[in-house]
Amino acid sequence: QVQLVESGGGSVQAGSSLRLSCVASGRTFTMNAMAWFRQGPGKEREFVAAISWKSGETNYADSLKGRFTIARDNAKNTVWLQMNSLKPEDTAVYYCAASLISLLPTSRREFCRYWGQGTQVTVSS
Repeated sequence: QVQLVESGGGSVQAGSSLRLSCVASGRTFTMNAMAWFRQGPGKEREFVAAISWKSGETNYADSLKGRFTIARDNAKNTVWLQMNSLKPEDTAVYYCAASLISLLPTSRREFCRYWGQGTQVTVSS
């Protein structure tokens, strides 16, 4: 099992930045990739970004490229999501996820084995 704990959410004004953190524990050696998803009010959970645990290769949702950056620290079992130029439509619960497979399929919810509890991000105009 792998446990994931997110932090760093909050309420900010449009144009601000936030950095979310996700710390993994347990059988972390089984992880191959980690990802961030988000679920806005009345919306389905959608892919944000993913990173290969071994190579650091990244994958982003096309609409978020350039504003969001995913990074990891293997020694700390931590993955971050840096969010810049936040917009009200970025308001959502952000979830950290871990998969046992390769990077690209990790953009699909059904391929993520482990999930965190989520952290709320609210962006006001």
